[in-house]
Amino acid sequence: MDDQLTATARKCLDAAYAGTMDFPSIVRQLMDAGFEGYDVDYRRGTSTYFRANGDHVELALPASHTNIAAAFDAHAVEQAVRDAQNQVPGYTYLGFSARVRSAGCAGYMVSFSGRRVVYFGRTAETHVEHFPR
Repeated sequence: MDDQLTATARKCLDAAYAGTMDFPSIVRQLMDAGFEGYDVDYRRGTSTYFRANGDHVELALPASHTNIAAAFDAHAVEQAVRDAQNQVPGYTYLGFSARVRSAGCAGYMVSFSGRRVVYFGRTAETHVEHFPR
């Protein structure tokens, strides 16, 4: 992966945690750079950004003290997504990540071409969110 693509992925990850870029803006920037999607793995503490040719870059997530619950609560994950979409007062991506981890989310996969995010639990239960139109 070239340095420019790695820098774009890093910029988007940092902006999510800093609250300086929303999800649609991050998706646009990553797509414009040629990425086809990314995975967030809370168990490994990584976010991996993929290009269609197999190139990828893996970045470390900021440390979290929120454990991943054993049971996956799809409704709680969905509510966290709705709060993020509506930018409820006090929303932060760090807070979102803690909420979904507490709801048993072990990670999620974002597909730009599929226009969806698949959240998954430790037992492979899933919740699918389609990109808003």
